[in-house]
Amino acid sequence: MLMNIILLIAGFLFLTYGADMFIDGASALARRFHIPEIVIGLTVVAFGTSLSEASVSIASVLHGADGVAVGNILGSNIANIFLVLGITAIITTLSIQKNTIRYEIPFVGFITLLLMCIGAYYGIISRFWSGVLVALLCLFMFYLVCCSRQEIESDTPAPHMSGIKMILFLVVGIAAVIFSSNLIVDSSVNIARAIKISERVIGLTVIAFGTSLPELVTCIVAAIKKRSDLAVGNIIGSNIINILFVLGVTGLIKPIPFEPAFLIDGAVGIIAVVMLWLFVFRCGKLTRNNGIVLLLSYFFYLGYLFM
Repeated sequence: MLMNIILLIAGFLFLTYGADMFIDGASALARRFHIPEIVIGLTVVAFGTSLSEASVSIASVLHGADGVAVGNILGSNIANIFLVLGITAIITTLSIQKNTIRYEIPFVGFITLLLMCIGAYYGIISRFWSGVLVALLCLFMFYLVCCSRQEIESDTPAPHMSGIKMILFLVVGIAAVIFSSNLIVDSSVNIARAIKISERVIGLTVIAFGTSLPELVTCIVAAIKKRSDLAVGNIIGSNIINILFVLGVTGLIKPIPFEPAFLIDGAVGIIAVVMLWLFVFRCGKLTRNNGIVLLLSYFFYLGYLFM
């Protein structure tokens, strides 16, 4: 038991370190091509911070811990809005672009609802529906390409990193994420079985919080540096990628059973998206008071899980 706890903590440390290296390398590479910051946040940084969810979910399915895979994604998406954006907004008011309010936030709600409908009707995320999720990801990426062509930033600063260092950061970062994800899955499942907690709850709480650490660190740093676009783009992009890419690719590898209890968690995820949209659709800002409400909502959700 003690050894599993130590391995779990070590896994989270490696996970955060590896994701951070990947983000640094990928962001520097993207800026070399003068890509707008909001697009970097929605793609490069979002993919980087979602590496942890991807590797953990794939490892979970391959290890037979299917409840961890879905729980990790839903729990991470809930934590991203309630916890990460809540804490970030408390630190500083976040300005949000019109396109994000009009299209990207509603899109997160749509794909979450789609996932719930698939799970409720079929009870499994099949390879066919996984392919649909990946196809939606491709459409989303096409939308971002169109946005980037309209918002080219010619004054984007050059990366302070050599090409070799960028590649090194990318490779080492990915390797650390993959290694740590296996540690996290194995140790958390062993802990869950030892204290008789379901894999669903472990995935929704411990693993979801751990895999959301890269998003939390990235957003706090972005907030301190007054880079709201990067912070918000990171969260919205991560939530989209978590569902479309992570569950899509994982389901293509092996169909994922969907427990009925996940419908409640999915509903909470949709509520989180609606709350975020209602907070920002008029003024285009997420204030400190909004952040407090989001954070309190997360604590209420945790209370429900452990009742």
